[in-house]
Amino acid sequence: MGSVAVPSDMPATSSAEPSSGASNSPNSPSAEGSGNAEEEPTATPPSPSDSMAPQGKVTALRLADFKTRWAGGEGWIARTDDSGKSWKSQLEHKHIVNQLFALNNLEVWATLDIGDSKQLKLLHSVDGGAKWAEIGYVPNYSFLHFVSSEEGFSGNAHTKDGGKTWSKLPQPAVIAGDAYFHDRNNGWAVTQNKDKNTLDIVRTTDGGKTWTTVLKRTTAASVTGTVIRSAGKKDAWVELIGDSGMSQTSYSLFHTMDGGKSWIPVLANNQAGSGPAPGYKTGQESKVPSNTGSSPGALYVVNPKVAFMGGQCMACDLPNTMGKTTDGGKTWINLSSKFPGYGTQLIAAADAEHLWWINTDNAEPSIIYTSTDGGEHWKVTHTFDKPQPTTE
Repeated sequence: MGSVAVPSDMPATSSAEPSSGASNSPNSPSAEGSGNAEEEPTATPPSPSDSMAPQGKVTALRLADFKTRWAGGEGWIARTDDSGKSWKSQLEHKHIVNQLFALNNLEVWATLDIGDSKQLKLLHSVDGGAKWAEIGYVPNYSFLHFVSSEEGFSGNAHTKDGGKTWSKLPQPAVIAGDAYFHDRNNGWAVTQNKDKNTLDIVRTTDGGKTWTTVLKRTTAASVTGTVIRSAGKKDAWVELIGDSGMSQTSYSLFHTMDGGKSWIPVLANNQAGSGPAPGYKTGQESKVPSNTGSSPGALYVVNPKVAFMGGQCMACDLPNTMGKTTDGGKTWINLSSKFPGYGTQLIAAADAEHLWWINTDNAEPSIIYTSTDGGEHWKVTHTFDKPQPTTE
């Protein structure tokens, strides 16, 4: 596919098709319903010239294809070319990696949290991560994605020189969360009225000069945050995050494939402790599916038909779960596997079948799980060392 057509949550290159299906060896139980994934056979040790990835909590993940990925954490960036079995350290630094974005298996960007609440340091590599250059700063903490080597977006920030300089695209005056631009013309945002009892999903097709309401909903819950992803100029997945209480957070997910003319209500997660999902009334029987877990996990959009979303339950022994749709949100499938880890989830997928799922923890190891059958079965591919204790 051409570089300008790469959606924000799709791999930049087509993934090589691994052999399908997971092993069902009696000595390697599947993960279904147990929280125990099948252990991957020990990978061939790297040569002495290869250095293993620095260990600790994983904070960022990005794929070029199912085998080639980058991960980052506190003070390190590393790459794998064998689906995560072994890792090579590419860069050591003194900051936390906030995000990674790969346009292909050679060109990749990384943002570093330098303790500045308004901007992130931006690194760039054109040789697969062998060498990294500091090229500037991203002026916000929004979702960073590039559509070519030169053009990229982070919220309403726009670069035309690979991230060296940024300008601002117009966005609605009263906005909930961040705006999202699929390309220089097409963007999406969420607004809510002063009383926060009505929300609007709005769209622009002229680079933010004008915004048009494409979905209006009466809501009992205010929108406290949004996650917007797009797999095409007329495609948008809009996650609305609501109130929190009793270790629960309510949220909803809507999807359009025709520029907002019609919408599919994909998820409505109402919680006893946090109230109704945004876009719904108190006590309303929505008949919309709900995801597992009591709060939202990571959302990963593969294409207009396929999306995965994690769920988390911080009061549960196995907090991490996942659901998916393969028909654009018309139906939702809650997968049965549950895994440990009380930190941030990281999800990436090459297609509907081949997934990576990293569950993290502040005290326990980050673990990489991979699936080749759409999340029905999982293998433990790599376990990082425990994070180093914080010293005062």
